[in-house]
Amino acid sequence: MMKWVYNFGAGKAEGRADLAERLGGKGANLAEMCLMGLPVPPGLTIVADACNHFLVEGRHFPDGLKASVVEGLQKIEIQTGRKFGSANQPLLLSVRSGSRVSMPGMMDTVLNLGLNDDTVVALARDTGDERFAWDSYRRFIEMYGGVVMGLGHDIFEEILDDEKARLGRALDTEMLAAEWQGVVARYKDMLDEELGQSFPMDPMAQLWGAIGAVFSSWTNNRAITYRMLHNIPDDWGTAVNVQAMVFGNLGNSSATGVAFTRNPSTGARALYGEFLVNAQGEDVVAGIRTPQSITDQARIETGSEKPSLEKLMPEAFAEFTAVCDRLEAHYKDMLDLEFTIERGKLWMLQVRPGKRTARAAMRIAVDMVSEGLISEAEAVDRIDPSSLDQLLHPTIDPNARGEIIGSGLPASPGAAAGEIVFTSEAALIAEKEGRKVILVRTETSPEDIHGMHAAEGILTTRGGMTSHAAVVARGMGIPCVCGAGNLRVDMRNHELVGHGFKLSEGDIISIDGSSGQVLKGLQPMLQPELSPDFEKIMGWADKIRRMRVRTNAETPSDARAARSFGAEGIGLCRTEHMFFEGDRINQMREMILAETIEERREALNVLLPMQRADFVELFEIMHGTPVTIRLLDPPLHEFLPKSEEEIDEVAARIGMEAVHLRERIDALHEFNPMLGHRGCRLHISHPEIVEMQARAIFEAAVEAARRTGAAVVPEIMVPVVGLKAELDYVKARIDAVAKSVMDESGMKIEYLVGTMIELPRAALRAHVIAEVAEFFSYGTNDLTQTTFGMSRDDASSFLPTYMQKGIIERDPFVNLDFDGVGELIQIAAERGRRTRPGLKLGICGEHGGDPVSINFCEQWGLDYVSCSPFRVPIAKLAAAQATIRSGRNP
Repeated sequence: MMKWVYNFGAGKAEGRADLAERLGGKGANLAEMCLMGLPVPPGLTIVADACNHFLVEGRHFPDGLKASVVEGLQKIEIQTGRKFGSANQPLLLSVRSGSRVSMPGMMDTVLNLGLNDDTVVALARDTGDERFAWDSYRRFIEMYGGVVMGLGHDIFEEILDDEKARLGRALDTEMLAAEWQGVVARYKDMLDEELGQSFPMDPMAQLWGAIGAVFSSWTNNRAITYRMLHNIPDDWGTAVNVQAMVFGNLGNSSATGVAFTRNPSTGARALYGEFLVNAQGEDVVAGIRTPQSITDQARIETGSEKPSLEKLMPEAFAEFTAVCDRLEAHYKDMLDLEFTIERGKLWMLQVRPGKRTARAAMRIAVDMVSEGLISEAEAVDRIDPSSLDQLLHPTIDPNARGEIIGSGLPASPGAAAGEIVFTSEAALIAEKEGRKVILVRTETSPEDIHGMHAAEGILTTRGGMTSHAAVVARGMGIPCVCGAGNLRVDMRNHELVGHGFKLSEGDIISIDGSSGQVLKGLQPMLQPELSPDFEKIMGWADKIRRMRVRTNAETPSDARAARSFGAEGIGLCRTEHMFFEGDRINQMREMILAETIEERREALNVLLPMQRADFVELFEIMHGTPVTIRLLDPPLHEFLPKSEEEIDEVAARIGMEAVHLRERIDALHEFNPMLGHRGCRLHISHPEIVEMQARAIFEAAVEAARRTGAAVVPEIMVPVVGLKAELDYVKARIDAVAKSVMDESGMKIEYLVGTMIELPRAALRAHVIAEVAEFFSYGTNDLTQTTFGMSRDDASSFLPTYMQKGIIERDPFVNLDFDGVGELIQIAAERGRRTRPGLKLGICGEHGGDPVSINFCEQWGLDYVSCSPFRVPIAKLAAAQATIRSGRNP
């Protein structure tokens, strides 16, 4: 029979850390802490399989689940000495989600479950604190009414604000027991009025309502968006953790907090976190109250006058520090912890690997190697390759004299500038229009996930370093400043208000997520310098990885940037990109519009020295590393003028009647140019183009070899080949030019001729094509288009719908389609190497910089991947991780 429920508590647990697939990360780690003998409130975990059953079977719980939960509750009752639903020593529960990977704030939680008009009296009697009991009851009604009954949070907040204003109370902590009773009464009346149903008094009905709501929250919009952004499968589901409540809001000897065992922004080895006295956990992450620092050193650094946990509760702090040390040594990682202190007693509520910036991840990994906790390979495997993008964020030039208009906490590093927007909807609109924006909010909530992703940066006027905005922004690599308390958001007038000024939506600000500063206007930015930790990690990755990493580049600046990141050659030089600038486009147009072969050769002779000079510079920059040059690929009409004004200008320049030029443009028009007269088809129609490009390549190889003394071995790639005969024809022209240049220069030139595998037919006939081709380079962008029969440029209109409806899991233009496109790559590799065992295989599409796709390339033994210059470090790290996971790690 399926085991639906796993209990934990009192130093025992039915689960453990390696069961996260079933128990979720939270449940698995709660069990692990219990087994370690740490203070964990007893509870039970309902497995994620129950969530999937619930969602698939029309919101019906699986058979046997309710009985298992009742049995598990009885164990919690025995361990706590309390009884669920009893009017004497009642047991109250928390009901929390728990996916197998952390999804902070994306799903729902219900606290203080089990309170009703009878048990609230019993709670007041047991604790000797009537005010606390009624405060807990109003919190429960507010949370349950929103999460389970579906009433908006704002409605509860309006009632609370009205009552506080009527009573003259500035803070929740100033409210008296009788005043909370009045709030509770108004809450219950409002539920009756708004929903036509009463707040449930039956604790067991409350429990199943909460469990169902947490299961359902797996499919709420913010959770779906988060999973799409982080490639989390929809069928994982969430576990549910039901735990005995412990209270951080039982007076000034109680507290609740969130901490990291090391600094998540810098990686420094120091306890880092925040807490609130007399509060529940949701108060810390919600940013409603400004939290206090856990350590005194952090308090001094932030300039806070409020005492640290270290000074306020030294015994609990000492115990917590010891727990942190034990957990970090056990998990061998930087950890994110949640805790509650109930009248001086420490309780651990959660442990998980802490989200961190890329810079912090580098430092932590390097430090842990030096501390003997992990190996170099483990350090390399710890770094998320995609997070390296964070290291390339610009920073505000310190010499700039920008006007600082506010300051807050440096919640997520990097700098950003853009127009102010106050809503996520406005951020989304701006992104579609190509405008850069800063999302400015009093505080963010999980509903803001879309807008946060669309924004360049985030600014909040409330909240701390562990608020929702801070945690999510760090995970996304978006600059963020939190808790800028000297600024105020006026949502009524859509204004950001500070001392002596007001900024409206559309005004530009800059934020520095590393210093916490907010500046007026667009500030000058500096590119970052990579840290020694980065160099060390990349050095270890280079020792481990099998695949080489090249770059896609055709300009000297791109080539130099790629070399600075350690690119081991050029895997794709798109020669057509060399013709779009300056006077070259006009020479190209003359060549295309030539009406005789003599006129075309004359135009090509003008382009030849330009091409040759380009190649010489690339060969010199790459200095002995391989350079793969793709012959002209796009259809010729792409070079021709589009507007009437351009047509008139070009006609005058080349001495052609405008009407005649329009006729030539119309003649070159194609209904589906992506599948038209391009690539090798163009070279077969006009071999003089191939001959010019080949001569430019070989003459450049001769000149570069003489200048540098390094051997230059060009790799010439023929695009859009589907037939061996096509490659035969083009290669014969290339070989003839090579012989001619070698005869003229007296220098032998080593070179390879290969093809780009971008058509399904080429993949299927790879064994025949490999008789001629000396290398294959997979053009996965076009191979994906031709395999799916969909345009990359148009697929954005329906692919998001496909992903939302579960038709496909991932965008195949972002992550390689393993089943279809991947199988074609596999077939071409196997068949090509059967004909030519030493056949060199590489990938040069956008997938060459995607870690998921790189892992696939390792599986099939490709020799290299090629990607854009600034993705070279990502590809190198991903290639090393693929080697580690393949078991081929030396």
